Amino acid sequence: MSKLLTVFGATGQQGGSLIDYILKHPKLSTEFQLRGVTRDVSKPAALVLKERGVEIIKADMDDKFALKHAVKGSYAIFAVTNFWEKASAEIEIAQGKAMADAAVAAGATLLIWSSLPHVTRMTGGKLSGVKHFDSKADVETYIRGLPIKSTFYMPAFYMQNMTSIYKPKPNKPGALEFAVTWSPQTQIPLIDITDTGKFLALALLAPEKYNHKSLTAATAFYTPQKCGTSSSSLPPAMMAMVKESAGLITEYSYYGPTGMKDLEWTLAQMEDAPGSWEDFVQANEPWFDG
Repeated sequence: MSKLLTVFGATGQQGGSLIDYILKHPKLSTEFQLRGVTRDVSKPAALVLKERGVEIIKADMDDKFALKHAVKGSYAIFAVTNFWEKASAEIEIAQGKAMADAAVAAGATLLIWSSLPHVTRMTGGKLSGVKHFDSKADVETYIRGLPIKSTFYMPAFYMQNMTSIYKPKPNKPGALEFAVTWSPQTQIPLIDITDTGKFLALALLAPEKYNHKSLTAATAFYTPQKCGTSSSSLPPAMMAMVKESAGLITEYSYYGPTGMKDLEWTLAQMEDAPGSWEDFVQANEPWFDG
């Protein structure tokens, strides 16, 4: 009998990518029955998932009763939050803890939490404004103390950001305009977020082996010479955090001092290699008009 995997953010980038990967995977698709959680079950993306055989459940992350109903009977749960929806660390922490508590109450075996490094601790307090990292890390700390197997998914900078809010602008022949002040030598970890399932398959297939492990989710570290950014359309509050995030990457590295070693370990575990930046660029051409 297949096991139930409940995926929060089923119509979002991480959750949707995980569901798509499992549905296409010859082994995972037979081992797991899928339940997708979303606030709007009538949106087109939710209807498409339903047509593909995914059970769709409505739940608001601020509603603890709805969360308990959403995870009932689950073997494994993938939990992800959207900090930018309300731009509140307190709300994100409360939502993450509520999902974790619901997973424990449901008797689930495995909880996969979409996390990030705690920048304030990592930098000794020198950078304390990267709240969208710290809040996820605070939830991770909470989960590590719960009686449930847990794995922590640590996604890098999305390649998809380069096609939207950070889309590079041509400046002059052979040059791109950068709005974030990274030096040309800054090492930036990138992930095609559609590869989420490739990383999470590790925990789903071997929860004991990857219990309390962090999966550094990137394809490689790249320099700004290979990609450009433009963030002029961001709201002021978001722009302030983006600028401090840029300081994190430049001075401390996105994942901290062990990031490259941790990525090497994660990639060595994987069955399917993640896609490269070069692959992503080709798949999303043309980048500029004219």
